[in-house]
Amino acid sequence: MSKQSKYLFPFILVTSLFFFWGFLNNLNPILIPHLRRAFSLNTVQASLVDSAVYFGYFLMAIPAGMIMKRYGYKTGILIGLSFFAVGCFLFVPAANTMLYAFFLGALFIVACGLAILETAANPYATILGAPETSTQRLNFAQSFNGLAAFLAPLAGREFILSKKPLDDSAVKAMTSEARNAYLLSETSTVKLPYIVLGCTILLVAAIFFFTRLPDKKDSEETGRSGFFHAFRHKHLTWAVIAQFFYVGAQVCIVSFLILFATRAAGISEKQAAYYSSAAGLAFMTGRFVGTFLMKFIEPPRLLAIYSIICILLCLVAILGSGIITLYAMIGIAFFMSIMFPTIFALGIKDLGPDTKPASSLIIMSIVGGAALPPLLGLISDITHNIQYGYTVPMIGFMIVLFFALKGYKHSEKAIEILQ
Repeated sequence: MSKQSKYLFPFILVTSLFFFWGFLNNLNPILIPHLRRAFSLNTVQASLVDSAVYFGYFLMAIPAGMIMKRYGYKTGILIGLSFFAVGCFLFVPAANTMLYAFFLGALFIVACGLAILETAANPYATILGAPETSTQRLNFAQSFNGLAAFLAPLAGREFILSKKPLDDSAVKAMTSEARNAYLLSETSTVKLPYIVLGCTILLVAAIFFFTRLPDKKDSEETGRSGFFHAFRHKHLTWAVIAQFFYVGAQVCIVSFLILFATRAAGISEKQAAYYSSAAGLAFMTGRFVGTFLMKFIEPPRLLAIYSIICILLCLVAILGSGIITLYAMIGIAFFMSIMFPTIFALGIKDLGPDTKPASSLIIMSIVGGAALPPLLGLISDITHNIQYGYTVPMIGFMIVLFFALKGYKHSEKAIEILQ
């Protein structure tokens, strides 16, 4: 069997993980306005959905790296899938108890699983093939995250969003008994999607368990490695910073898209869900197009070009009015699509035994998704204009631009150490 054939099925399996965690994360834009209305939350409180998810990433990133270092990628993936499934099933008691904090707890458990999966799957995808095509391979795998971004809003629109949503004043005017019945009906719509997703994840875990996968444990690696030791690589440090701001910017764009559409363009949530799906389609298309363009354009250069375009489109979203602002948001989804895998691949490039701890550190930086959305929400609530909040992702794209122009370059000292 050729080396390429040996890697094909494992790569297909790993690529499926990108789809599943992408599907889960892209249900959040549906979940945020749905829970916001059901629990009468303000924008900052609703943003805690993202905070719960990305705080889970932050806490589990280093433990995930330790699991990978000691037991290898396959074990890490199985543990991550287990957390993922359990968190999905916890949506059932969360809906039954009608407690917002329970929903946040279920999302936190899911996020712990996703942190382990991403810590394993991102570097694993880069080693399942030729080193010179690792960035393209990771972008291709991440493209299925984009497919999930297209499909999740459509599924959420059908199974989660209310058929006849009530505004806050109508809910407040209800009797206590009617309000509780309405809240129960609203929270119960999340049960079926998350039960189906949880069962699917258990099936995927079974396939991974019974499949032989090429792996690499620390006993097969040489050289000193450690979490803080990995920071001697200047380009890794900048990758962590850039990923923090990129993920924060991405979550601001994606998670608030439906809320943005209803306020900036004046359309209904049901209509906005189509635009959210269109943004997912743009995101997926951008990944495939970006992967193709990297055959002709160096990844850092393409990252810089896309960052500049995203900054300009953010200005349109902030200063524009009406439907044009939604088109700008869809454009941002297209051009930000390559950022996560490209930053990741450039950040862990040529790290040798530091690759696994470096992967944990970059995944840990995903906590930007917890930090930046509440800031957007705060600006939106203070100014009573959600568009002004989009200065937050614009700043994030500026940091990514710096990484693409300078931050990705390797430290000469670190290169000497590796040699």
